[in-house]
Amino acid sequence: MKWLLVVCVASTLVVFCRSAAAEQKSKNCNEVRAAYSSKGFNVNDVPNKGVNGAPLKVCPQGFSCCTVEMEEKLSQQSHSEIKAPVVRLSTNLQSTFRQRHEHFDKFFRELLKKAEASLHNMFVRTYGIMYVQNAELFKNFFEDLTKYYVSGSAAINLDSMLSEFWADLLERMFRLVNVQYEFSDSYMECVSRHTEQLQPFGDVPRKLRIQLTRSFIAARTFTRGLALMPEVVNKVSTVSASPSCVRAAMKMLYCPYCSGQVALKPCQNYCLNVMRGCLANQADLDTEWNNLLDAMLSLAERLEGPFNFEAVMDPIDVKLSEAIMNMQENSMQVSQKVFQGCGQPKPSMAFRSKRSLKETGFTGRFRPYSPDARPTTAAGTSLDRLTSDVKKKLKHAKKFWSTLPETVCAGERIAPGDECWNGTAKSRYESVVIGNGLANQVSNPDVDVDITKPDIVIRSQIAVLKEMTSWLKAAHSGNDITVENDEESSGGEESGSGCDSPSCDTDRDIYFSTPPNPVKPRVNLVQGGSSSSSSSSGGSALQGSMALALCSLALLLLALHLR
Repeated sequence: MKWLLVVCVASTLVVFCRSAAAEQKSKNCNEVRAAYSSKGFNVNDVPNKGVNGAPLKVCPQGFSCCTVEMEEKLSQQSHSEIKAPVVRLSTNLQSTFRQRHEHFDKFFRELLKKAEASLHNMFVRTYGIMYVQNAELFKNFFEDLTKYYVSGSAAINLDSMLSEFWADLLERMFRLVNVQYEFSDSYMECVSRHTEQLQPFGDVPRKLRIQLTRSFIAARTFTRGLALMPEVVNKVSTVSASPSCVRAAMKMLYCPYCSGQVALKPCQNYCLNVMRGCLANQADLDTEWNNLLDAMLSLAERLEGPFNFEAVMDPIDVKLSEAIMNMQENSMQVSQKVFQGCGQPKPSMAFRSKRSLKETGFTGRFRPYSPDARPTTAAGTSLDRLTSDVKKKLKHAKKFWSTLPETVCAGERIAPGDECWNGTAKSRYESVVIGNGLANQVSNPDVDVDITKPDIVIRSQIAVLKEMTSWLKAAHSGNDITVENDEESSGGEESGSGCDSPSCDTDRDIYFSTPPNPVKPRVNLVQGGSSSSSSSSGGSALQGSMALALCSLALLLLALHLR
């Protein structure tokens, strides 16, 4: 019995001594002083021993190594610390897509320059002085294409530009293959008006219009999407944390300091609830952000396939030369149709010697283009390489906003298991982890969030993402959506192929939409007779109309007389 009594007394003394030592250690704030000064604060702010924590606004109000002044400074520090990883992730995302935008934009611009230079060199060799004298036409052609790439339909109506280009080219070539005649300006206007019906360049203009429209709309809309993404991220990153978020962050990160447990880190689920409350508005971006990324990925596939900008621009010199060859080969038939429709021109007085069309026309030949030979082109890369790279980045950026809390509450920022800070003590966190988004924060146990007041900046960016997604989807179908200025138009204008010819019926396929009822050309080329015969037929029609009116009047008078 004495032995048992001795053991009991000894055990009691050991427990008492240990608790006394723990209490003495807890009252000693030396570890807190060291940790506090390591954050750049004045060590004299920290009391040497624990004080009454009743004045504290955030942390537990019992024994504490914190003062109200310390709590305010640590609140600012906690705000910076929860913001830092979000800013770092956002900055990386901005940098990623700014670089991709620069790569794509540089590639498209250089490809346009390269195509122009290639055409110039080829046409100088093939057509010589006749091209040089008309080089301005092709220079303007590429300038207009560049303007359309940069500014879209607001700067250039692509369909009108192409129609004017072919009409101008026809006028110039028509003069060259008919040098034995003199043509007035009004006569050449008649020729230009009938370019579409004459089809002097074969099927090249129709095919090229479709290819240019699809590829340019896809290219400029895709680069526009790449430019928008970092802009959205940048604007969202300016959103400040709410006061309740700052209090919750302070409680999570630095209230352990006040109890002398400087090494204690928050429980993971506790951290998730705090960060989901702080980033509730940002998480609401996720749906439209993912929709934008899906639309970007779909358009990237178009750029790799049927809307390939590089595949259109790289051989454009060959395509234009093919059109010129078609005109040369069909020049006699075209001339005869023009003479029938616009009248017989006067012989040229300056034409002293008769030269064959072979001597006066375009006689050059060109090398055939092989689509299998796809070398590295503009900007030291190719479109396939660029799209392959950007698709990986787009996929990786999905769910960026909704996964921010998980990204922040990981690694060294949290403590695994139950040996962690749960907001009040070193113990297991018992609360349920709530969902992402503003609506779910009504039941957040750690952050007070007013779900009736969504952030204005973020809501505006959600609207921006929706609008960009609609542009991307339109581009996916070969359509360009442009919003005119309020002075010019009260709403948006959607322009697609712009084709108003019956020949567009053959353009319909799964990638390109055309009007169901194409508008017929307003000007019809007269197939027989001269311009004078057309005017006489108009006079006959007028006389017929007058005779019909007189007959109707006579019948009316007769009916009244019979009554």
